[in-house]
Amino acid sequence: QVQLVESGGGLVQAGGSLSISCAASGSTLSITTMGWYRQAPGKQRELVATITRGGRENYGDSVKGRFTISRDNAKNTVYLQMNSLKPEDTAVYYCNVERRLSSSVWGQGTQVTVSS
Repeated sequence: QVQLVESGGGLVQAGGSLSISCAASGSTLSITTMGWYRQAPGKQRELVATITRGGRENYGDSVKGRFTISRDNAKNTVYLQMNSLKPEDTAVYYCNVERRLSSSVWGQGTQVTVSS
């Protein structure tokens, strides 16, 4: 089993920056890709960014050039640096890890609110 603990998030003004992180524990050797998704009220969950164990990054179109994902494989932790935040970035951000030969795991979510 893999457990995820998210931290960070909170309230920030438009144009500001925020960083969130997600630490995995348990059967971490099975983890391949780590990433972030978000869900705003009344909307579907959408891709924010993912990063493979080898460091290949993938971003959703709405955050390209503003958000940066990174990971520390030794700490089994994935980070999301969010810059130039907009009110439309307001959502619950969920950590997700994919596992070899098993289903993916979701974190409990952390709220990010951007005020205009």
